[in-house]
Amino acid sequence: MINTVAKVAATVHQSGGMPKSRIWLFVIANASAVPVGDALFFIIPVRQEDPMIDKSELKLVEAAASDDPFDLNRLRLNPEMLEAISVTKLLTTVPVRKPLPQDFVRVRPEPQYRESLAFIELKDDRETFIVDLGAVPELGGECFFATLFTATTRTGVLFMWPVKIPVDGRTSEWNVSAATAAQHAMKDWVRVKSNMSLGAYEIFEAQGSIPDPIWPELSFEEIIRIAFKDKIIRSFDHPVVKRLCGG
Repeated sequence: MINTVAKVAATVHQSGGMPKSRIWLFVIANASAVPVGDALFFIIPVRQEDPMIDKSELKLVEAAASDDPFDLNRLRLNPEMLEAISVTKLLTTVPVRKPLPQDFVRVRPEPQYRESLAFIELKDDRETFIVDLGAVPELGGECFFATLFTATTRTGVLFMWPVKIPVDGRTSEWNVSAATAAQHAMKDWVRVKSNMSLGAYEIFEAQGSIPDPIWPELSFEEIIRIAFKDKIIRSFDHPVVKRLCGG
């Protein structure tokens, strides 16, 4: 703690009849006075700082002593703390669905980020399952075949978009227009909206300038594992198969 500063007057008597002059000094309290001849000297105690004491610790102690809950000395973040904290967004959910009518979407254009697979859809539950036809070929009649695209919304929501593939030469304007929309979405932001009177999807391109999407640094295999988790059918013991068979 800093000692109280006291104002001390020292009067020096000069020899030879000289008038005395008054000198005002500011010294530290508890200083000792030592006469030397006609002069009066003050020995001022000086407290040396302990080099072993961390000044940052002293500041922390002073801040902790404050009772003001809005004391900025207590609340202010240390820049070093901000540098030490790094946050990485984890991708834990990837929906499997069509684009929503209000969303502008993009499709990842690299061929390794799409694949043609067999699926079973439970429409009542709004769930889609991958079917391993190599393990259960008998389920082929229950499946639909689709190209699974990796897509994202303007707000950065990653999703997987299954677009049905024509089978036995049978085409549908719904499937053709969906595939066309996916192709357009590989280079431009598009909005896909169903038109029941038209019997197909309408495609709207964004008129404004929207930055290209930032894709996660994950492979297609990693994304598909997140999207489907345990939703893959590889045997007749799967609950979906039993449900379809009335079991």
